[in-house]
Amino acid sequence: MNADVLWWFAAIVVMAVGLIGTVLPILPGTTIILAAAIVHRVVVGPEKGMSWWGLGVLILLTLVSYGIEFASSYFGAKYFGATRWGVIGAVIGGIAGIFTGFVTLLVLPIVGAIIGELIAGKKLINAGKAGWGTLLGSLAGMIGKLAIGLAMISWWLLTVPSPV
Repeated sequence: MNADVLWWFAAIVVMAVGLIGTVLPILPGTTIILAAAIVHRVVVGPEKGMSWWGLGVLILLTLVSYGIEFASSYFGAKYFGATRWGVIGAVIGGIAGIFTGFVTLLVLPIVGAIIGELIAGKKLINAGKAGWGTLLGSLAGMIGKLAIGLAMISWWLLTVPSPV
């Protein structure tokens, strides 16, 4: 097996892990896909790797994926009536969830939104609606990141010459 095939295959495997990371909040999915493309280019060289313009597209898509992730949670919470306190609670819960594990990463933003709404003086049922909106927004963001991850891998496959 030639070294180019090995590096191409390794990049595909790492990108698959990145794609999993777009739906598992533990892994920075699109960042892993971008890193695989950059490492592949550095290792195999410019003639067998993705162009710098192609990598620029991947960088842009990575930034868009994070924008979608944050915006979807915000707009999901706002659509279901969250106040500024609910949004702040969801953000604090999301940050705390990053450091505590997969389940809490999904649960803490919801709990944070509910607590924020209760602090703002809303009744529990309205606070629960804000938490529900945060969950739905997060799920929409996850689907968006998955779509962008698939687009990134497709772009890489279309622009990188086949090693065979």
